[in-house]
Amino acid sequence: MTKKFLYPLKFDTIFKDKIWGGQKINTILGKDFSPLPNCGETWEISGVPGNLSKVSEGPLKGWTLPELIEEFKEELVGKKVFEQYGTEFPLLVKFIDAAQDLSIQVHPNDKLAKARHNSLGKSEMWYIFQADEGAKLISGFNKDTNQQEYLEYLESGRLTEILNEEEVNAGDCFYLPAGRVHTIGKGLLLAEIQQSSDVTYRIYDFDRTDDQGNKRELHTEQALDALDYKHYSEYKTPYKKALNEAVPLVKSQYFQTNLLEFTTGIIREHYRKDSFVIYTCVQGEAQIECMGQTAKISMGNAVLIPQKAPEIHLRTNSGFKMLETFMP
Repeated sequence: MTKKFLYPLKFDTIFKDKIWGGQKINTILGKDFSPLPNCGETWEISGVPGNLSKVSEGPLKGWTLPELIEEFKEELVGKKVFEQYGTEFPLLVKFIDAAQDLSIQVHPNDKLAKARHNSLGKSEMWYIFQADEGAKLISGFNKDTNQQEYLEYLESGRLTEILNEEEVNAGDCFYLPAGRVHTIGKGLLLAEIQQSSDVTYRIYDFDRTDDQGNKRELHTEQALDALDYKHYSEYKTPYKKALNEAVPLVKSQYFQTNLLEFTTGIIREHYRKDSFVIYTCVQGEAQIECMGQTAKISMGNAVLIPQKAPEIHLRTNSGFKMLETFMP
């Protein structure tokens, strides 16, 4: 039996049609989601049960993420990650196309999600890489509130009056810890990096109905304990835009993400990281070389680099913009 070996891993895209989904996954990212009528989300790297990513090329083609972790353990994910999560992959990488506003929603934290759903919580980040003119999103409350006042606004149909609305442009970044009320507004195409969880509490859905005339389920009661009712002074993640250097975007207890915008090739060293690294491309293209293997990456793709690859060469002719994500 030939010995199995690791290399930069690409996965088959999982396509999701949504009541609010659009066509940009095809028209901008060039991904064919037929026969679906639209595509609201693509899941690029997922260990969520029922939506397990499968390797798309190379000797490990067809292997799922849990199978890979079981086979390679810390060589793939890192010692600390394997000890904490076992064969459960801790992150989920998506692209989201909102042709209409998503529902106003909230995600539970680890403690609540574990107790109710035996799941991880869901803290997430968004990196906006295409925005129609005038596009907006909601993140958090625009003033301190409490459960009673929140319910009064919700039940009287005036919830949006106490929500914080942000105008959005390409290049904006938002970190949304579990508990933060939010929605993605229409006209936005973004990359989402989040804890590996599919638990969402839908608070308000603009009275939408599906093609059978049914409204989607709301989770009013469950959301009450999950919400963070505080107001924060800043919801958009500030960062210094810089060319040809790694710029830190998000540093949380669940993941860290840098923005790499480069016009030339670079070498990234990860000797000190006890973690896998994910590259998510939001512009341009590159070749990722490590472990004696090469993987091509272009806008709309994500590549998983095993922990045991300490040095990564990113080569490019056209330049690229990528998110570089790893476990803290």
